[in-house]
Amino acid sequence: MNGRIGIVHATRLSIEPLEAAFGRHWPKAPRTHLLDDSLLQDRRAAGKLTPALYARIAALANHSYDSGARFILFSCSAFGPAIEAARSQMDVPVLKPYEAMVEAALDKGPRIVALSTFAPTLTELKEEVEAVAAKRGIKLQLRAHAAEAALPALEAGRADEHDQIVAKAAEQFEDCDALMLAQYSTASAARLIRAVPGRTVLTSPDTAVELLKKRLG
Repeated sequence: MNGRIGIVHATRLSIEPLEAAFGRHWPKAPRTHLLDDSLLQDRRAAGKLTPALYARIAALANHSYDSGARFILFSCSAFGPAIEAARSQMDVPVLKPYEAMVEAALDKGPRIVALSTFAPTLTELKEEVEAVAAKRGIKLQLRAHAAEAALPALEAGRADEHDQIVAKAAEQFEDCDALMLAQYSTASAARLIRAVPGRTVLTSPDTAVELLKKRLG
């Protein structure tokens, strides 16, 4: 491919899961990482996406492009509308963090569960799933759950505790076609989630990298 994949993060917690996914699916992909971890802090403080946050997301997309990116992936899951706004102004493809995962989940069936550790992510993810399902004519059965005790544990360096909380929450949702682990930082919990016949566990980084390889590789 010409150029590189530019990856924009709002938390350093998403970098390692994404690198692990590249290692599994496309280790030779040319890529660079751009981190602004004040984004998530300011998103929490504001309680919503402000005009200033829209502008900063657009600036990060442009910075990534100026640095040689010819495909941009955002890993920050609570900034969907701002990413869409930035995408409309870019001359290169821009992928939202859970875009590939939503398509993969709906390929499995209409009974979808979204599991997150940051509640604002669920609002945007639900809207995304509903919109894509409507376009595809799927009669959606969507449930969402926030395991909010997990994220503080991860931020405090207790990764095993975080993964156990997420896996425990997943036990509530065995009767579904796809279980989406919404954030990049929740991907590490997938290994602890018990396999259930008919249920596929999906992660944002794995599905994103698989889609990138399909389009670019």
